[in-house]
Amino acid sequence: MSDVQLTIVTLCTGNAARSVMAAFMLEHWAQELGLDLEVISAGTHVVEGQPMGMRTRTALASIPEMRAMPFSHHRSKQLSPGHLARADLVVAMEADHVRFVRRQHPEAMSVCATLRRLTAELPIGDAPLGERVAALHLGTLPLDGAEDIADPAGGEVEDYVQCANELWLLTEELARAL
Repeated sequence: MSDVQLTIVTLCTGNAARSVMAAFMLEHWAQELGLDLEVISAGTHVVEGQPMGMRTRTALASIPEMRAMPFSHHRSKQLSPGHLARADLVVAMEADHVRFVRRQHPEAMSVCATLRRLTAELPIGDAPLGERVAALHLGTLPLDGAEDIADPAGGEVEDYVQCANELWLLTEELARAL
């Protein structure tokens, strides 16, 4: 546990499903683990100001620990330089989101990786998060589509629930590594 507040940006395409679910889940895990964590969810190609869709809300509510969370305040937002300036870590849902950050916001590429990569490679330890992230050399690592969290957009509720279950496990791993 750290006395320093960390800022995590969760990133997907439309800021409508994956990054939203991951953000709410990280907020839950931060509370559970006593982490001082600010979580911002954003997208690479967003229609600004959209509320959370019913399939995303249903998928989140399918996780018993998430049922009591207030989801109504979410509004979709485009990733901005301001978000990135505050970010200790940018947690992307797929390799293409990391590519977007590398192209559009190269100043943040050293703190951006997919959720899968971070859960697999972020070392747990007493060193500050910034040092542990820097040691990964994220800005130069090759990207692999196998790191992607499947986008449930356009799918059935079951696709969203499956995505939520996968994110639930991965966000817990990440939160414990923070």
